[in-house]
Amino acid sequence: MTPDDLSALIRSRRSSLLIDAQREVPRTVVEELLELLTWAPNHKRTWPWRLAVLTGDTRRTLGESIADVMAAQGNDAPKVEKTRAKYLRSPLVIAVGAAPGDSPERTAENRYAVAAGVQNMLLAAHAHGLAALWGSPMRGANAAINTVCGFASDTEVLGLIYLGWPTGAVESPGRPAPDVNWL
Repeated sequence: MTPDDLSALIRSRRSSLLIDAQREVPRTVVEELLELLTWAPNHKRTWPWRLAVLTGDTRRTLGESIADVMAAQGNDAPKVEKTRAKYLRSPLVIAVGAAPGDSPERTAENRYAVAAGVQNMLLAAHAHGLAALWGSPMRGANAAINTVCGFASDTEVLGLIYLGWPTGAVESPGRPAPDVNWL
């Protein structure tokens, strides 16, 4: 791969929910994406990534669990009901969490390593021709998500990644020039 190839890959990757919810992604491809996630920089080699692949009815269980939290928090009923089915919009959802560290600094470093790993996974998914969207977990639903995913209770959920085959293309919104201080 040339620097130009890498640059083109990075610039062409778009977050997209234009996904065929019925067409399955081969397990071997998903396993490769998850393995590439683990190649992110990881200070002190704590291997903090916690991963769960949700398919079938488990996606509905996730939506129900998050919607129940939303209802308990007093969210609007239409929004709560939409959440119950929203994780069915792709054939699978990958829950990504970060294990805590042995100090606040190490916990932050673990979070950074997992976020870098998600970017690895998103770029690899795009290279495979897949569409993906990194969704933020709903505030207050961390415990519910951990329960559905079988994560330890102290895992911090960083994202719910929708993954599947695209049904359309998303235009690039472009990017502003970086604000850099050259010192």
